[in-house]
Amino acid sequence: MASVPQHAPTAPAIVVQSVSKTFRIWASPAQRLIAPALHRTGSALAGIAPRLSQRLHAAARRRLHVHEALHDISFTLQRGQALGIIGLNGSGKSTLLQIIAGVLPATSGSVQTRGRVAALLELGSGFNPELTGRENIYINGAILGLSTARIDALLGEIIAFADIGDYIEQPVKTYSSGMAVRLAFSVQVHIDPDVLIVDEALAVGDAAFQAKAMSRIQDILARGTSLLFVGHDLNAVRTFCQHALLLEAGHMVLLGAPQDVIEEYLFRVHAKTQAQALGQPPPIRTAEGFHSEDGAVLALHFADGAQHLALGFDAPFVVCAVLAVDPALRDAACIVDILDEHGVPLSGRRIRLPERATGQPRLQLRVGFRAQLAQGIYRIRARLVQAPDLHQHHRRVLCRHEADLSFEVIDNSIERFNGLFPLPADIQITAPPDDAQPDA
Repeated sequence: MASVPQHAPTAPAIVVQSVSKTFRIWASPAQRLIAPALHRTGSALAGIAPRLSQRLHAAARRRLHVHEALHDISFTLQRGQALGIIGLNGSGKSTLLQIIAGVLPATSGSVQTRGRVAALLELGSGFNPELTGRENIYINGAILGLSTARIDALLGEIIAFADIGDYIEQPVKTYSSGMAVRLAFSVQVHIDPDVLIVDEALAVGDAAFQAKAMSRIQDILARGTSLLFVGHDLNAVRTFCQHALLLEAGHMVLLGAPQDVIEEYLFRVHAKTQAQALGQPPPIRTAEGFHSEDGAVLALHFADGAQHLALGFDAPFVVCAVLAVDPALRDAACIVDILDEHGVPLSGRRIRLPERATGQPRLQLRVGFRAQLAQGIYRIRARLVQAPDLHQHHRRVLCRHEADLSFEVIDNSIERFNGLFPLPADIQITAPPDDAQPDA
């Protein structure tokens, strides 16, 4: 991997060109010695005993398994942008980040990064477990190119952000996994990196730390830092990233807008689940999403037939859906979601569908909402699920319908509330009880 200075503001922060990574896997440690010996012996005998040479080469190949973790990955990330990388476990996400961070060499291809790269790849990566948290801050800072004086200036902020109390003076080997990642993350984000690489490390932090970490990421993105983010939190990918990359078995399936990539990922996850389930046919892909033989959303529109509405604050609107559901299916429900412009679900309703007699496969559903939302554009999504209970692992998704159904709230509601929607609040303004009252 090559790291070059940032000469022009428009120069890409990361350029990945045709990167592939192949690992050699041996059946046992002994085979790691035997296979090369067989290969070299076979090469030496090639001109003397060709048949024996071929047998030796074949014996060497049988002892070696080649695993291609990445195949021909290429993309460019501009300064100040964020790329989310998603995929199932074993798809090559962490391997790709390690190559970009310079931890692993690529088998072929090239990677160029511009500026200082900070990488949070594994819990406590780069920490010496025998040293204290404070000592590890100085070691990590030095590795990342900071002077002792600069670390001295940042030390208070790093320790305060990590919020691990007196443990900062204890050896890192005494830390919990959450404490270690909090300290590691705090070091990385306080050095003002040009490129920040985060590999699912934030998942171990508590809710308060995750919220603080996400806020910090927003701050450094606003300052022009580029972000590579790997995680299973699809809402974080929607929120932070301008682009997303889907990996599957080491191959780049799709590079594009986060919502498009996430939809492709969810479809593939659903298809894999259906294929593994006994007797369940694979889903059918459509332009709006996917559906199964047991259920589909045939139409999704507003009550007046429109596909887009302009609404004032608190204006009523009705979403209509025409459903096709196998009458023999039990525990079916339709979920109607309201999404923001990034595709993050804001609210919605889960409607249990009634049991019907055979020969009545279609239902019409009407759901009334009120546009108690901030000014902006919102989308509607419908899903059909089979859910005997509310546990996620018991739920089977029959259909996912992403139509071009949207509405815009045109009123500016800043005087009513802050954020996306109002919450009930009891507001009282009074004089403090200890204030002196003026003379009558």
